[in-house]
Amino acid sequence: MSSYNYLFRPERIGEIEIRNRIVRAGTSETMAGDSGEVTDQLIELYETLSRNLVGLIITGHLYCHPRGQYAHHQTGIYDDSLIPGLRLLTDAVHRHGGAIFAQLAHAGSQSRVPGQMPVAPSPVPNALTGRPVAEAGEDEIQEAILAFGSAAARAAEAGFDGVHIHGANGYLISEFSSPLTNRRDDGWGGSVARRDRFAYEVVRAVREAVPSQMPVTMKLGMFDAAPGGLTIDEEAGRAGRLVAEGLDAVEVSCNIMQRPTDSARKYVAVGPWRALLDWLPQRVFSPPPAEAYFADAARALRDHVDCPIILVGGMRRRETMERILERRDADFIAMARPFIREPDLVRRLAEGGDVVAACTSCNLCLTHESHHSLRCWRVPRQRLWEHAWYRLRGGFNVTFAPRSH
Repeated sequence: MSSYNYLFRPERIGEIEIRNRIVRAGTSETMAGDSGEVTDQLIELYETLSRNLVGLIITGHLYCHPRGQYAHHQTGIYDDSLIPGLRLLTDAVHRHGGAIFAQLAHAGSQSRVPGQMPVAPSPVPNALTGRPVAEAGEDEIQEAILAFGSAAARAAEAGFDGVHIHGANGYLISEFSSPLTNRRDDGWGGSVARRDRFAYEVVRAVREAVPSQMPVTMKLGMFDAAPGGLTIDEEAGRAGRLVAEGLDAVEVSCNIMQRPTDSARKYVAVGPWRALLDWLPQRVFSPPPAEAYFADAARALRDHVDCPIILVGGMRRRETMERILERRDADFIAMARPFIREPDLVRRLAEGGDVVAACTSCNLCLTHESHHSLRCWRVPRQRLWEHAWYRLRGGFNVTFAPRSH
């Protein structure tokens, strides 16, 4: 079977049929209004992706509670007043035959909002921000779980096709799952089973808040980047228990991170010629980092879950995508950064041939998160100079240093 048939064969997640196997992974857009409301710019971005045949769009992380906001101009789903704008977003995607899942998130200790009082399982300074936090009380934990459920109900009312729970990349669910950040010795920590509990309660709250036919999926951090942390074996077992509780698909990623590149590795598949074309002289004599860098985590899930697996993390070549699907390492291919540079990438893949994404994984797009709206900073070339000037003026010193998703 050709790669065209693998990539573009429809597949189901729960009761929803996705028109192809290509997913736009959740990507922070920095395009919302001051209170997290949807803007025309955000609608245009999503409509463009759907028009260009992306099978499933997962939104950038939508904060489900004011204390769970990650950064300024992040889209919110924490209040009923935001539903009409979110409905405009889903309508725009559906006009072109696409499907869209609302990614629900709580930043936990990783919040970068000045003046925010982050919520965390234990008083462990965040590995990326260094921000000190206090241990969450029972009322705060229950409030966060309730916020996920309420946000899920809003997602259903706003016309989303499914709900995607963010349980990776150092956010609140990740922090409860990891022995590095959850040092409690009560009902919420101290053993694997008790570290399961927060994720379990969130999935149950979301499942109960949406119609039975609405898919509920989850992005899971499969391992911690730091030594002595969460292992793939432990998280694979947790994934199986969460699927039994009602998940319809699982996306794999890393859990607690030490640096942004733990979840968004740089210069994937960038060889000498691509480095020269894209003004990356430091990469001309360096071997290209491997694609599909979370594939081992996805393979580890097969013995534990009976549901579709979504693989994100460095897919750039059509050949790689075909191989992943043919071997059943995953059932869906998810990409984030490539769609920033090429929103028409799926359309190019549909035309056939040996397509390679133009994205060089330089991560400038992620560096500008919470500073500028989502864009590729390599094209047009003038943006490289704009980036350099912003950096020289100290623009990145205004808030916490940015990170990736």
